[in-house]
Amino acid sequence: MLGNLVSFSGRYRILHLTWFAFFLTFVVWFNLPPLATTVKEAFGLEVGQLRTLAMCNVALTVPARIIIGMLLDRFGPRITYSTLLVYAAFPCLIFATAQDFNMLVIGRLLLGIVGAGFVIGIRMVAEWFPPKEIGTAEGIYGGWGNFGSAASSFALPVIAGWLAFGAPGSPLNWRLAIAMTGIIAAIYGVIYFYSAEDTPAGKVYQRPKRHGSMEVTTKRDFWFLLVMNVPLIGVLGLLAWRLRDVGFLNNSQMYLVWAGLAALFLFQSYKAFDVNKDLMTGKKRYEPSDRYEFSQVAILDLTYIVNFGSELAVVSMLPAFFELTFSLSKELAGMIAASYAFMNLMSRPGGGWISDRMGSRKWTMAILLFGMGIGYMLMGTVTGGWWLPAAVLLTMGCSFFVQASEGSTFAIVPLIKRRVTGQIAGNVGAYGTVGAVLYTTLYSLVSDNPAGDRIFFYVLGTAGLIVGFLCVFVLKEPKGSFSEFHEGEDAAIEATAPAFDAHQA
Repeated sequence: MLGNLVSFSGRYRILHLTWFAFFLTFVVWFNLPPLATTVKEAFGLEVGQLRTLAMCNVALTVPARIIIGMLLDRFGPRITYSTLLVYAAFPCLIFATAQDFNMLVIGRLLLGIVGAGFVIGIRMVAEWFPPKEIGTAEGIYGGWGNFGSAASSFALPVIAGWLAFGAPGSPLNWRLAIAMTGIIAAIYGVIYFYSAEDTPAGKVYQRPKRHGSMEVTTKRDFWFLLVMNVPLIGVLGLLAWRLRDVGFLNNSQMYLVWAGLAALFLFQSYKAFDVNKDLMTGKKRYEPSDRYEFSQVAILDLTYIVNFGSELAVVSMLPAFFELTFSLSKELAGMIAASYAFMNLMSRPGGGWISDRMGSRKWTMAILLFGMGIGYMLMGTVTGGWWLPAAVLLTMGCSFFVQASEGSTFAIVPLIKRRVTGQIAGNVGAYGTVGAVLYTTLYSLVSDNPAGDRIFFYVLGTAGLIVGFLCVFVLKEPKGSFSEFHEGEDAAIEATAPAFDAHQA
C-alpha cells in the first residue's frame, strides 16, 4: 500500500482528498492559539477570558461528534464532510468580525463543531480500503490531517503578518487570517463534494435501519449504552463549572445549564430506546452473525481518552513546561514542544501500519498503550538537571506511542460493525475530547503545585497502563481483521464490480 501513496487514482485519490479535508478542519479549529496574544491585546482580555475561549472551543465538539456520526451514517461522508467544510466559514467570520468578548465566545462555541470533522473521514476511508490495510489508511488520514493543528501554529502568525501590510512590528491582521481559514475550508468543501464518492463502484453504502441513536444488538448492551452516555453529558457539566469559575457564568446560569444537560440525557435515553424499541420489547432478536458487543466500543472509548485526550492536554502545557524546567526562551520552548505534534506525520500512520502487520490488533493496542504509559511516567521524572537533548528525545518517543496508539484505535473502529461505523467513530472521538477536558482540568488544579507537572504526567502514565491492561483482558480481535472484504460484503459481487475510474464524479 505505501508504495501507491503517490498515486492520485482510485482509493488513494479518495484518501488524499479526505485527509486534506480533515487537515483544513484542524487548521480552522486551532486557528486561535497562534494568534491568541494578538487577540488578547486587541480586546484587552484577561488570562481567564482567554482560557474561557479555549474551553468554548471544545465545548460543543463532544455532542457534535455524536450528532455528526449519526448524520454520517445516514447521508454518507461526501455530503457530510462537504457541508461541514462550508459551514466552517460562518463561525470563522463571526469570530473575525467580533467587536466584543461575547461575540468571541459565540464564535468559538460554533467553531467547536468544526472539530468534529475527524469522524467523517474514518468511515470514508473504511469504505475504500480493505480490512487488511485499514490501519495504515486510517493512520495516514488521522496523522496527516491532525497535522493541521501544527500547520496552523506555524503558518497563521506568518500569514497574519503578511496581511498586515505594515511596517515591521505592526499588529498582526488576525481578523483576515482567521476569516481566510474558514473561506478556504468552504471552497474546498465544494471541491470535495464534486470530487469524492462515498463508495467504489459496485459497493452499497450500508446504513443503520433507524436513526437518532446508536443501534445495539442485545438488551444488556442497551443499558451499557445509557451508562456510557453519562460521561459525555458530565463533561459538559464540568465545562459549565469551569466557565463559572472564570466568571463567564454565574451560579444560577450554571445550574440552568446543568438542568438542561439532565434533560438532554433523558432525551438521549428516549431516542436510544426508540431506535432499539423492537429489541427491548422482544419483537426483534439479532442473529449471532449480526451482533456486535458494545463493550468493544466502550474499551475503545477509554483508549481514546488516554491517548488523544492526553495529547491535546500535553500540547497545551508542554511549551511552558520546557520554558520553566530548562529556563528556555519562549520561542525555543515552543519549537521543542512542537516536536510532539510534528510526530503525528509518522506516528499515527505508524501505529496503523503496525496494527496491519503485527497480526493482532488487540495486542498492538495493548503494547502501544503500555509504551505510552511508561513514556509519561518517565516524563514525570524530567527536571532541570536533565540533559536537554535527552528530554527532547524522551518527549518524541512518548509522543510516538501516544499517536501510534491513536492510529491503532481507529484501525479497530471500522471493523466493529460496518453499518454504524460513523456512530462508533463519533462516540470514540467524543470520548477523546472528554479526555482532553478532564486532563486539562486536572492540570489547571495542580499547576500551582511545585510538583504539579510530575503529578500530571504520573496520572497520564497510570491511566495509560490501566487501559492497556484492560485491553489485554477485555478487547477482542475483530472478525475479519485482515481479510480482503469488510463484514457484510459479498466477495463475489466485489470481485465482479466494475473498476473505479479516477476521473468519475
